[in-house]
Amino acid sequence: MRSITLYGAFLLLLVILCASCKVQPPVIPSLKESFSKKDKNPFGTYVFYNQLKQLFYHNELHTKRENFENVWQNISDTASIYISVSKNLFLSEAGQKAMLSYVNNGNTMFISSENIDSSLLDSLGCKAGQLNLSDEELANMQYTYVKMDTAFYADTRPYTYFYFPLNNHYKQYDTSITNVLGINKFGKANFIEVFYGKGRFYLHCEPRVFSNYFLLQNKNYQYLQDVFAFTNATPEHVYWDDYYNKKNYPPSGQGSKNAFQLLLQYPATARALWLALLLLAFYILFGGKRRQRIVATIVTNTNSTVAFTETVGRLYLQKKDNRNMADKLIMYFQEHIRKQYYLNTSQVNDDFITTLSRKVNVQKEITEALFKTISLVQNATVISDQQLLLLNQQIEKFYKNKI
Repeated sequence: MRSITLYGAFLLLLVILCASCKVQPPVIPSLKESFSKKDKNPFGTYVFYNQLKQLFYHNELHTKRENFENVWQNISDTASIYISVSKNLFLSEAGQKAMLSYVNNGNTMFISSENIDSSLLDSLGCKAGQLNLSDEELANMQYTYVKMDTAFYADTRPYTYFYFPLNNHYKQYDTSITNVLGINKFGKANFIEVFYGKGRFYLHCEPRVFSNYFLLQNKNYQYLQDVFAFTNATPEHVYWDDYYNKKNYPPSGQGSKNAFQLLLQYPATARALWLALLLLAFYILFGGKRRQRIVATIVTNTNSTVAFTETVGRLYLQKKDNRNMADKLIMYFQEHIRKQYYLNTSQVNDDFITTLSRKVNVQKEITEALFKTISLVQNATVISDQQLLLLNQQIEKFYKNKI
């Protein structure tokens, strides 16, 4: 019994040792470009945010978690700096106007984003784009760098890291109000200073250089000192944007959104859209109840003189009342002539027959024979089946020969 217990304990110890010696898979950090101040992964901005605390040690960093039009409504600064780092920066019309007013009052707006709203760039006379690199160059990681421009910096050493190429740049800008402060590996401007009103825009199109991964390479943290070298060292306030870095709209073009987002980004069209949707909801709720079911179209019955005469004729034929049936045939025939050709049938003479034949375009002989048969039938005491059939045939022939 004791040996079995020892043997079991030995097996248990062996299993524990094997489990502890099992090779654990390597932990792969997230490569999501969140640019969040709390994110310590490669493309968070934890290092950047804490470096800003040292750069602006006289100030407290105020985090803003709402769109800029609301931020601007609640402040009245004239010498502050607002810092926004994001993958995409798309603005409503009100947000764009708020940023322009903020800078126009003497403040500084620092924006680093791969896709800055094209409407804001247009207002500043700028256009952004990417270099036409081959698919192989875009897909392969390589050593790439950014550096400051020699026109404004004495130290222009490259700040290098190993990753996909940094090929975003500003391909157009107004040189009368714009200074190029930084360039990429290809010599294209990726960091510019734009004067607007009493303040300045600092526009950077490579937010990855403010990531933890970039700043922790060699002495790349010094790049921050160069970037903020021309900003006020003791601004009125320092604001950190924690709103636009969470709005990761998938860009289908520079500064573009999908159709619904484009409608909602402008207050006027947004109100019109919501009003239209509200009216549509009311129409569905109330208009649908009052809609009458479609009523099928009923075809009217044909009531021509000939068809009616035939119906009456069949009725009297079944009763063998030849006199009554003959009188009805003659009566409806004369009524047809009076209504259709406006002729008086009380006096049937040669002029009447000639006029009727011309109007109906029937030979005069046919008309004479028909009215002769009518006269014989009217004067007969007894009407045989042969006489009634002859009368009906002549009336039918009259109808068929007319045009």
